[in-house]
Amino acid sequence: MDRIVIKDGIEEMDFEKVTDMLSKADWSPGIKIDEVERGAYNSSLVVGVFLDGIQIGYSRVVSDKTRFAFILDVYIHEDHRKKGIGQKMLNYILSHKELEDVYIWMLVTEDAHSVYGKVGFEPISHPENCMEIRRERPERK
Repeated sequence: MDRIVIKDGIEEMDFEKVTDMLSKADWSPGIKIDEVERGAYNSSLVVGVFLDGIQIGYSRVVSDKTRFAFILDVYIHEDHRKKGIGQKMLNYILSHKELEDVYIWMLVTEDAHSVYGKVGFEPISHPENCMEIRRERPERK
């Protein structure tokens, strides 16, 4: 783990690597770099995990930096999973100075409950209070 470095900030991200990773994710198959970059630039925080200078992980946060934050696009390259790297990245996010006032953290997962549980996430206590509008993802160039 000594060769692992976590960085935040747009200028630190390798968006070609991030796009390659996210395009393989269940929630964003085929995503293009323009959508990845636009999402990052409109986020409150972007975080990357690097191994020997090569990006192997990514996540971003949408937040008012006061009460609420939503963690998105949590991804660790397949070759580096189950080594605690994702937990390390999540703990980095949860303890980030710019988000220290946030007291409501949310994320969506279909199959990684045990990973998120290790850093303190629990199922929504009042799911009846949550609602959504889910539309088809628009075609992008």
